[in-house]
Amino acid sequence: MNSYLESVFGLRPQMRRAFIMVQDVVMVLVAVALSLVLSRSDLSFEALSEEGLVTWASIVVISHLLFRYGGLYTTVWRFASTPDFFNILKSCAILTLTLYLASLLVRSFQPVAGLNERQFIVFFLVSFTVISAPRLFYRFLRDGASWGILGGKTDKTQAKRALFVGRLGEADLIIRFTRTAQPADYSIAGIMATERGAPLGTRIQGVPVVATRPRLIDVLEDYATGTKSLDLLIFGSGAEHEIEEYSELVRVARHGDINVVQFSGLSELEQHGKLVLDTVEMETILRRPTVASDIERIGAFVGGKRVLVTGGAGSIGQTLVKRSLQLGAEAVLVADNSEFGIFQLSQYIDEKDHDRLKVRIVDVADRRQITRVVTEFRPDIIFHAAALKHVPLLEENWDSAIQTNIFGTLVCAEVAAKCGVAQFVLISSDKAVDPTSVLGMTKRAAEQIVSALHGAPAGEPGGRGSATKFIAVRFGNVFGSNGSVATIFQAQIEAGGPVTITDRRMTRYFMTVAEAVDLVIISAADAASRHSGDDYAVYMLDMGKPVPILEVAETMIRMSGKSPYKDIAIRFTGIRPGEKLHETLHGEDEELVELGISKIFGLSTDVVEWSDVQIALTALQQSAKNQDKAAALAVLAGLDRAKKARESIHQGAIPKTAGQAS
Repeated sequence: MNSYLESVFGLRPQMRRAFIMVQDVVMVLVAVALSLVLSRSDLSFEALSEEGLVTWASIVVISHLLFRYGGLYTTVWRFASTPDFFNILKSCAILTLTLYLASLLVRSFQPVAGLNERQFIVFFLVSFTVISAPRLFYRFLRDGASWGILGGKTDKTQAKRALFVGRLGEADLIIRFTRTAQPADYSIAGIMATERGAPLGTRIQGVPVVATRPRLIDVLEDYATGTKSLDLLIFGSGAEHEIEEYSELVRVARHGDINVVQFSGLSELEQHGKLVLDTVEMETILRRPTVASDIERIGAFVGGKRVLVTGGAGSIGQTLVKRSLQLGAEAVLVADNSEFGIFQLSQYIDEKDHDRLKVRIVDVADRRQITRVVTEFRPDIIFHAAALKHVPLLEENWDSAIQTNIFGTLVCAEVAAKCGVAQFVLISSDKAVDPTSVLGMTKRAAEQIVSALHGAPAGEPGGRGSATKFIAVRFGNVFGSNGSVATIFQAQIEAGGPVTITDRRMTRYFMTVAEAVDLVIISAADAASRHSGDDYAVYMLDMGKPVPILEVAETMIRMSGKSPYKDIAIRFTGIRPGEKLHETLHGEDEELVELGISKIFGLSTDVVEWSDVQIALTALQQSAKNQDKAAALAVLAGLDRAKKARESIHQGAIPKTAGQAS
């Protein structure tokens, strides 16, 4: 029987579907015959007579049409559940009723002896049984050890032994799918239930509940120390938010050389179910509550549009590119000056999306290059993520920071307005708030450029005040991005230490890159739906509470299976030029406005007039040309207020138009 089923379900999907269709109509005919036998009926015509053959053919056609359009052949029976069997019940009931009404119609013209309601009741019961039986039996074989036993496959040496940590409902689902996998990748050895009061010692599909809270860590340590072999620890979805001991469980597992993954869903490839297990990263350990993405809204906003991402080879830029492709953008263009970064990005994009991905190696401060790219690509949205962002490096390379972060933003924004791009979105930073570093000052200036263009009146000379919607989205550190503390700490830990921290008191806001990108897109969608007078030039993402950098370092060391201060030293180096102990997401003069969107605020703030921005940019360009850092920083400091900007500008500077700024 097992070899028969394997041969059937080893066929191609179309052939397998046709085979099951034939099997069903044969079963219907069997059900007719059995119902007549069981009800002891004697029809007035012979089964193989002309009249009988017409009857059987009619039954075959009617049953096939009803089953086909009733959805019986759209179910993958390896994963069937109660609703699927109810669908068979419903289809059999409709077939029985249809045949009964047809018999009444026939009998109104020609009497048929030996046929009454009793046969149809029996037919309904028999047909449901014989049609369900093969599916149920196949499901039984595939849904546990029976399949391997019947096929003589008892070798489980390749399956990894795993503990599951999570809710019992998810445990039931995961056990079922791990058993149906061919070959079997995982074998669940025990369940560590997160529900308080879960029944310890009970079994789910034969797998015991080995631990409940608050003894999760003790039990895992027992497994990890070798009393019971274990290869994998699987967390349920959302476990990082539900379990206080989450970080410690990860540490214990990794210290015992147990791989740690997290269940995030199911996929179906070629009609074979597969668990989606994601590697647990440090950003998960931080346990800052994430925001459920409004997929419908961001999909409607990005879907079918042409998206240009400057700095698309960077961490945030890459995720913006991938997300735009996932959301159904018509085409996505990456504009970046990193050849290697663009090459890496192209390797990460699914092959099916390559036709929609375009790349250009350009300098965002080069007006000629950007104009050509925007003119040729004709984007609907520009996400301006291109920026230099390393605080200590930019203190020395301040002129490069000004060129890229300020004049690069100016060029891209002005070209967007001139070419009629519908929306321009600047990726900003919390370092723009009360800035003390070159990075912060340049990001603040970029925000002021966007804010000034956002508020420019229609008909402004130079093409400003166009239909382009200008906004900036401000948020803190993205965990795991290139050059972030996570990547630096990880490299230091792998090298054996020490892990270097500037100050034990230092804190930062953190957000996962995926969450930040989705919130940026939602902010852009919100801005697109607002009208002048009811809109905001700057949006701010709520990043929860700031996290101590020392805590991040200690947690990462523990996760590596080592002890901080003992196995890996932590050294404090002192605050570097331009750094703050604590960042803030908005200034005292900025008012947070509730938008009715989770984790997103509008910022009500004073906006510098475009004419003042022009004057400041002219002076800034002159200072950069003269390599006068003090004068350049004075201009940037004064740009926060129009009055201060006027006073801080060198009296000998020759005014130029903003279009001459680069």
